[in-house]
Formats: sequence, structure tokens, C-alpha cells
Amino acid sequence: MNLIILQSTEVDVDGRAVFSDARSKHIHNVLKAVSGQQVRIGLLNGPLGQGTVERVDSDKVVLQCKFEAETPPRPRIDLILAMPRPKVLKRLWAQLAALGVGRIVLLRAEKVERYYFDSHVINPDFYNKQLIEGLQQGRCTHLPEVQIEPLFKPYVEDRLGSEFSAHWKLLADPSGAQRLRYFQPLEKERRTLLAIGPEGGWTPYELELLKERDFELVGMGDRILRTDTATIGLLSVLNELLGR
Repeated sequence: MNLIILQSTEVDVDGRAVFSDARSKHIHNVLKAVSGQQVRIGLLNGPLGQGTVERVDSDKVVLQCKFEAETPPRPRIDLILAMPRPKVLKRLWAQLAALGVGRIVLLRAEKVERYYFDSHVINPDFYNKQLIEGLQQGRCTHLPEVQIEPLFKPYVEDRLGSEFSAHWKLLADPSGAQRLRYFQPLEKERRTLLAIGPEGGWTPYELELLKERDFELVGMGDRILRTDTATIGLLSVLNELLGR
């Protein structure tokens, strides 16, 4: 836990926050903080800051909070992800937030089982906890927006274009001859949309429909990777590319 994320409702008008949960246990057991010590804090969807420990017990921490004037910029990468198996998505939530994703669209492709969308892992009460865990790891305060789309064709044909009209669009697939690491962003500050298919791959029809909407086909090599491995690898390369 490299950042203590606080909800706005947890900070009173005097800038004091009191909490008793995994965060307090981390401050007590891992940081071994004492009164007067400072810890890194962040307001969910808000600025970073410093928290001065006023009191620390085994079950409760009291912080005096001071936040910076400006909120850090939202992560520049948005993600369309063909809905993976629920146990894979469960592992991915925190990693997506830690790596820096602004918006996540979970899409049903042809090779995605319908019952995946019945899983509890796409319940906001479940995934928001996982996302916040990732934010605390990656020192980011922006909670990714999550959008569930169980119908491929209506979403891609009717709404994708308008929702991401200004984005630089990249379509990941093993058939992509162009390697992602060699691409150059069209504009330095332009938001980027990355689309990653299911473990069985996009169908030819899906690839064509996405390319018709200005997606550029990219790959990482000839190996066929599992969804979680491919997603983490692609986001890591893309973050490096955008940071050049």
C-alpha cells in the first residue's frame, strides 16, 4: 500500500480523518507509524497530499490531512476488454488501476461466454474495492470508470465511435504485424483507446468492424497469451510509449 486513499466523506471540515480497516492496520503493522509521522494520502478522484498521524492504535488511526491544490491528470489510456473469465477478471481489476486506466469497457465478443456477465466480479461493490486497492499500489487517485456492454455489434456500430471520437485507437491481436512498441502517438496529449480481445481471439468479422472505426492493428509477437498476461504486457508497453 503506497498511498492511503480516503473518501471525501471520511475527511471532516477540519481536515481530520478517522478510520478502522485495512488501511489502519497497514499504518500500524507495516509502516509502524507513530504520532507526528507523515504518510502519503490521496482523496479518491481528487488531489494527493500528506497525512500527519495524530493517533495510531491497533484498530484505529487518526490523520490530520493536507491536500495539494491540484488534482493529478486522469490516466490517458482507456481500455476495451473482451470480457475474460471471471476468475481472470478478479485478478485483473487491481492491476488495471495500478497500471493507470481511465475507463474500462467490458465487451462481449463472439468467443466470450454469455454467463460471464452473470458473475459477481462485475458488481460495483466488488470491483470498486479491487480498483481502490490498485490505486493505492500505483499511487493514483482516479477511480477507473467501468462500463458493461453485453452486445458487441450494437455497441460498436452505434456508440463506440461517438464515445471515443477523439481517441487514438489501437486494436491488439496476434495477427498484428506492426509491433506496439514502434508506434508513435499522433498527438502527445491525445487520449488512447486500446482494445484487447478474448483468449480465443477476435473473429475476422470483429476485427473488420473495429478497423472500420479507425482502429490500427497492433501486436506484441507471435505468442498466444492469456488475457491477464496480454493485458498487463500491452498496458506496460503503451505506458512506456506514451511517456517517451
